[in-house]
Amino acid sequence: MTTVDTRARTVPEVLAWSRGRWEPAMRAAVDRMPESMRRIAGYHFGWWDGSGSGGAVPSGKALRPALVLLSAEAAGGDPADAVAAAVAVELVHNFSLLHDDVMDGDETRRHRATAWTVFGTSPAILAGDALLALAFDVLAVDGPASARVLSTAVLELLHGQSEDLAFERRRSVDRASCVRMAEGKTGALLAAACTLGVLAVGGRGEHVSGLGAFGQALGLAFQHVDDLLGIWGDPEVTGKPVCSDLQNRKKSLPVVAALAEDTAASHELAALYRQEAPLSATQLRRAAALVESAGGRSWSSSEVSRLLAAALSALSATAPVARPAAELTSLAHHITRRDH
Repeated sequence: MTTVDTRARTVPEVLAWSRGRWEPAMRAAVDRMPESMRRIAGYHFGWWDGSGSGGAVPSGKALRPALVLLSAEAAGGDPADAVAAAVAVELVHNFSLLHDDVMDGDETRRHRATAWTVFGTSPAILAGDALLALAFDVLAVDGPASARVLSTAVLELLHGQSEDLAFERRRSVDRASCVRMAEGKTGALLAAACTLGVLAVGGRGEHVSGLGAFGQALGLAFQHVDDLLGIWGDPEVTGKPVCSDLQNRKKSLPVVAALAEDTAASHELAALYRQEAPLSATQLRRAAALVESAGGRSWSSSEVSRLLAAALSALSATAPVARPAAELTSLAHHITRRDH
């Protein structure tokens, strides 16, 4: 008699299990890319060094494909049927990262040089484009409904990224606009990840809507955490320069919340953001302190807690399978408490 293990796995166990499912399929897909783009993609993923051999380093957290596979299980399906969707989501995510690094001028990611600094700006952009095309090629096995979900998410992601860039040039951005930007930039793909997992196993109705809402709320919480780490994260842990978002004058969620206040701290912060010259190390520390004094840090932190509760409520409402639901819950807590 076969015993079924119903014990909820830890987050590291879930992420290792997930990677074991989707990464071989993604490597096989990347192997089909033209060599010029394959070499850049593999470097970005941490599989090899700039020459295309050896030098593997720890790769990203790969939370999105784990959400795909767990959502498939939570809807009562076999996660093996959702591997293509998991690969497609991870490819889209990394397409956006390759482009983000170029647009933001970031020179380090995951404690090593970003792809554009190694291979050049144009080749890195083309490699990102190739990952996006490959994502839809991989997802083709799941049919047109899944392709529409992913294409809609990509359009929302791109619009959110466009707004994020536009905000840097605007003197003022209201809080509601910043939230809508983050919902597209980050929330859309996490919502799609959960939805695609359900669709891949034939799920519909409350599982599609409920797990999609779970992913959307979790995605916005994810962006709040990302923005907090972009100011107060430890560079030794995050792999990004200290206060990188402030140096880039990002109108991130905590910054916009702080600037919206009518206080001495918010006015001083606004003056620093209008400064054309790069901020000195002293000014960066001062800007971070001003965001906190004006309430931006506390607002974002409270939003993380509120959105986590909303995500878990949406998950519970779908009457999900118990073990994957418990693991999705643990993953949600992990996402909102991470330090990188």
